[in-house]
Amino acid sequence: MASGFVVVNAIAMFFVEAGVATTAGAVSMAGAAAMAGALSGAGADPQVGVPVVYVHGNTGSSIWFSLVMNVPGCHVVALDMPNFGQSSPLEGDISIQRYAAYVAGFMDAKGLKGAVVVGHSLGGCVVQALALERPDLVKAMVLVDSGAPNGLITPKDRHPAIELMRTNRAMLEQALRAVVPTLKNDELFKAIVDDAQKMAQPAWIGNAEALSHFDITARCAEYKGPVLVIRGALDPIITADMAETTAKAYPGARLVTLEGVGHSVIVEQPDTFVRLLGDFVGEHVTAR
Repeated sequence: MASGFVVVNAIAMFFVEAGVATTAGAVSMAGAAAMAGALSGAGADPQVGVPVVYVHGNTGSSIWFSLVMNVPGCHVVALDMPNFGQSSPLEGDISIQRYAAYVAGFMDAKGLKGAVVVGHSLGGCVVQALALERPDLVKAMVLVDSGAPNGLITPKDRHPAIELMRTNRAMLEQALRAVVPTLKNDELFKAIVDDAQKMAQPAWIGNAEALSHFDITARCAEYKGPVLVIRGALDPIITADMAETTAKAYPGARLVTLEGVGHSVIVEQPDTFVRLLGDFVGEHVTAR
């Protein structure tokens, strides 16, 4: 994998990327065959592959996608949004739309148009905002344990606990363990916590407030592309009703519920996620 930085409006945004894989791997035969057909179509570049962009969630970073970077037939890019991981902090107000604008700027700089854009948790709301504002960038959405189109309200009486997580690693570890209940990789979990501690100070409360004020319900029908909504049945944050609300909001959406998975299939069952993503790409993404 390669890594580097892209500067967007004076903000350095870190990314990692992986190119086209040569074997079908965890993708089903049908999905692999469909992807091969998509890549052979007019205008597709088999050296680049179908562009896939990963957008992480709150307290997250590109490290959350480290186990799902190799998707056959795809050029996969995982970024750190401003305020997160190795990217620069933002000054001023924090909003989901502002994060989406930076993701758009990053994709423009990297030439990633007509991509399958995957959003996890808060990143799912960012991707939804991106798809409405820049449909040229988003050919299809995959929303993994995502906030709904009307956001996710965090009561203000929870703010002291959020601030405590910022300063107390043990509390942060406890909170993150709860959202990845089946993750057994201690080394990866440590890296996840390390990156969570890098989140900019204003973002701890700012992200909660941004999600509480996010609501694009009235505009969802504008997006006509295919949407895959994935929820882990053990998710303590995103309820079944919230996932169903998200799926019903988009004309081309389908909901998949995964038993025995928490908030983060991308680290809990990465092979399952790669298979689902590969089949989705194979079914819906044709030549760019």
